[in-house]
Amino acid sequence: MPSDRDILLALFDAALNAAVPEGKFEGRLPEPPKGRTIVIGAGKASARMARAFEAAWGRPCEGVIVTRYGHGCETQHIEIVEAAHPVPDQAGLDAARRILELARSAGPDDLVVCLMSGGASALLTLPAEGLTLADKQALNKQLLKSGAPIGIMNRVRKSVSAIKGGRLAAAIAPARAVTYLISDVPGDDPAAIGSGPTIPEASDPEEVLRLMRAWGIEARPELEAVIRANVVSGEALPGQEVHMIATPLMALQAAEAKARDFGLIPLILGDAIEGEAREAANVFAGISRSAATHGLPVKAPCVLLSGGETTVTVRGKGRGGRNVEFLLALALALKGEAGLSAIACDTDGVDGTEDNAGAWFDAAILEEARAKGLSADAFLANNDGYSFFAALDRLVVTGPTLTNVNDFRAILIR
Repeated sequence: MPSDRDILLALFDAALNAAVPEGKFEGRLPEPPKGRTIVIGAGKASARMARAFEAAWGRPCEGVIVTRYGHGCETQHIEIVEAAHPVPDQAGLDAARRILELARSAGPDDLVVCLMSGGASALLTLPAEGLTLADKQALNKQLLKSGAPIGIMNRVRKSVSAIKGGRLAAAIAPARAVTYLISDVPGDDPAAIGSGPTIPEASDPEEVLRLMRAWGIEARPELEAVIRANVVSGEALPGQEVHMIATPLMALQAAEAKARDFGLIPLILGDAIEGEAREAANVFAGISRSAATHGLPVKAPCVLLSGGETTVTVRGKGRGGRNVEFLLALALALKGEAGLSAIACDTDGVDGTEDNAGAWFDAAILEEARAKGLSADAFLANNDGYSFFAALDRLVVTGPTLTNVNDFRAILIR
């Protein structure tokens, strides 16, 4: 049988291949319009989505897409703009303004195609009236350090946006709108993907302010006033279509099929795992031990698969994202138990803000660390999973994958 490393990487590759937009538009294309075809969108996968849409559409179109720096690709008609993520910058602000202007320019004979994926919340930045880009940048930094789940972070982002939470859809009317989504959120809620720019949703400013207080996110009086004023009704628009073209579950199911090729019994534990990365790791360690010793919930040789998005409450000053944080905590919890190995990666190719997608380990990881004088506990306490796995040559580096269905985790039990 191949090595643990080769199996884990093959499972991750299978998941990535299932999450690409190529081939996903066929059979889901709208009728061509009498007028223009305008393509707008945002997210880490949006440039690749634009390229795949152009290939499937085969007709003239125009538009603007904003993606993360380094996540662009060549297109024929649609302009690709790169901007900062996760903290917005001026390039994102300018792109969002252009996208909103394009949406408003659409007439009743036009078709507006919206391509949205994870990352659009930060990339499609247009502050509500009364706020500046600096205000939104400061708020985003607070959100990222708060440890709040992604759903709560996005609710706050919507409340201070001129474009999210269905506000872009309102600008598109009376044109016909078709939205294509690549999901990176638990439950695949269209309103949560990229903070739902084209998904009508009623806002509740008092609930948003309550959530901010609960997670220690400062709401100055001026910010409170903006949140209370930036209200939308959430009325659905006639003729709108929404298509989900890739999801975390699709990626896990592809890894499930690949695991069977290796003679392993796969078990998907869920595509919407949330919570603190370290706490999730302790739970997964317990499940892994149960499978190894009791054959429950599945008998070895097997692989436990999961997706979703954990969070990290930053206390140290190290380098690392939620996947290396999860993986380092898992390695410590398993204590080098024989026959257990794991991988945890972000499917966009970037774990946090580093240059790796994630990392992997086998049963020898802690012994190798000790031999090099490395304290795994100290690295975890400093939120420095990146440096730990880099020192042991266990990082997984893919570069930007141009897709994003959130995190992928696999625990191999021999």
